[in-house]
Amino acid sequence: MNNLLVANSVSKSFGDFKALNNVSIEVEKGSIFGLLGPNGAGKTTLIRIVNQITMPDSGEILLDGSPLKPHNIRDIGYLPEERGLYKTMKVGEQAIYLAQLKGLSKQEAKDRLKYWFDKLEIGDWWNKKIQELSKGQAQKIQFIVTVLHRPKLLIFDEPFSGFDPINATLIKDEILQLRDEGATVIFSTHRMESVEELCDHIALIHKSNKVLDGKLTDVKRQFKTNTFEVGLQSETPEVVTQLIKEQFEVFPATFKNLSDDIKMNIKLPANTSPNDLLSFLTSKAEIHHFVEVIPSANDIFIQTVKNN
Repeated sequence: MNNLLVANSVSKSFGDFKALNNVSIEVEKGSIFGLLGPNGAGKTTLIRIVNQITMPDSGEILLDGSPLKPHNIRDIGYLPEERGLYKTMKVGEQAIYLAQLKGLSKQEAKDRLKYWFDKLEIGDWWNKKIQELSKGQAQKIQFIVTVLHRPKLLIFDEPFSGFDPINATLIKDEILQLRDEGATVIFSTHRMESVEELCDHIALIHKSNKVLDGKLTDVKRQFKTNTFEVGLQSETPEVVTQLIKEQFEVFPATFKNLSDDIKMNIKLPANTSPNDLLSFLTSKAEIHHFVEVIPSANDIFIQTVKNN
């Protein structure tokens, strides 16, 4: 079986409020799955159901082909958006305590913590209290205790919150390495640039319903509009611009380029290929810039939410 986690028609209400409405997702083993949506869409409710913090009203969650059971909590590592470290406890003793809750012995926890503390160069934090650390430093500790027991499934909810760009890149690289070592990751964030960098698949939840789902490359293919950014040079830019507008649908362009007399976005009709456009432009001007406009995860997010 290729899927580690499957949610089948999961629904959840809190009083009169429908938090999830028949939501289904499939998370492939060894993938990074982006669970996206605006605030209040239902993402956190689904994550809490997977973690058995709350139960669905209907539907089921399967982990590795079997219905989710209480003992599966040891197969999951969860980094919540609202962090949960005890501020007055020392870093080392707290990390060991949390590791033991996930089934590690005290010695196993110490050995694995030494590996991670050395790797992230934070060995001198062992006897500090959490309240003595910055938000970003505490976030590193939270990340370590999430992955320490080497779970099958890792769930990161806004994992880069509180990190500067250097440490965000460090944690991103660690997530990718964990994926390469066999972990499966559910990644929830509002940072669409992180989705572009990390995610293989995405699902978008809006107003309690799943409104988009698929491989990120396939989703981008669905949303592309056969539009190209074009930058040209010509001794008669006004004439060339008018000739292009007579043949194609043209829009203003926002890309950065240093030396173009003519800069525009050109949308091709269904029966026209990029080679046709290139041939036409080459006959009229010197081409400096020619790039297909591929929708970003951010563009897709905004368009889908607006349309729904």
